[in-house]
Amino acid sequence: MESRSLVPHASSFQLPVANVRSVFQPHDVERKLAKLPSREHENLRSTYERMLERGPDRFQVKPSGIPEMSALYQTLPNFTEVLDDVKRHVALSQDSRDGLEVTPILLLGLPGIGKTHFAKKLADLLGTGMNLVPMSSMTAGWLLSGSSSQWKGAKPGKVFEALVDGEYANPVIVVDEIDKASADAQYDPLGALYSLLEHDTAQNFMDEFAEVAIDASQVIWITTANDARGIPEPILNRMNVFEIEPPSPEAARQIARNLYTSIRAEHGWGERFAPDPHNDLQDALSELAPREMRRALMTGFGNARLDGRDTVRVDDLPRATQHKGRMGFIQ
Repeated sequence: MESRSLVPHASSFQLPVANVRSVFQPHDVERKLAKLPSREHENLRSTYERMLERGPDRFQVKPSGIPEMSALYQTLPNFTEVLDDVKRHVALSQDSRDGLEVTPILLLGLPGIGKTHFAKKLADLLGTGMNLVPMSSMTAGWLLSGSSSQWKGAKPGKVFEALVDGEYANPVIVVDEIDKASADAQYDPLGALYSLLEHDTAQNFMDEFAEVAIDASQVIWITTANDARGIPEPILNRMNVFEIEPPSPEAARQIARNLYTSIRAEHGWGERFAPDPHNDLQDALSELAPREMRRALMTGFGNARLDGRDTVRVDDLPRATQHKGRMGFIQ
């Protein structure tokens, strides 16, 4: 699909938008629209009309240099290898006409370790937003590739929506808990990924609802899993696999501290609290998985506020977390 340069504009993105790329061919859509019977397939008709109204061009993130990533390394210490990989891909495209391409990533690790949080932070860094596809709730692959327009209630899939309804040719799409996709004999829920994770075949991805070729070759794929044994080997072979270890006790304390300060900064009520957490609070939080830390801290802030204090104490945390033993962390 077509790509052309665009002068970067001022934005809050870490990486500037410098390319425009066409994600479909309008004449393909016009042909499909012309063949639709009158008074039938109204949902499909409105989809084609929306595509033509919006046009095929989408912004494509293109780095002009290596972004400042020290904050990510600090807040996500157990994701260092993945961050290094992303930095390498950024370096490849910074001095060329190419947009940013990242080899599909699999984050493999225990539940609650922060895999989805990392994906969101990476999407924030790139400025393209994050599209989440929760595979644990799927019984078929229609969520990714759309369902046939012949079916009642049919609609496009998440890939189509991200590219056609979104603003970017290279959005971040997170396939969460890919190992929990439930396959049946009629339809493989991971079937669409066989072509989507390959650069060449992804250039002409066919959504089953719209049946128009879409250029999904620039999508930045991040998948998460707890156990690689539930993932077919051909899918694994298409990705860079990173085993995410639980943070060490000291790293977990740093994560707790960073989370406290970020929650405080994100909310207007945060100014009512001390800038830094007490050491004993960091110790208590460090025994939780990163996913649980935020929930515990929000409860702690609320209890402290109810009590009229500007500090969060250990006994402000949910009762179950105050006595929880440390599980799965590196000693």
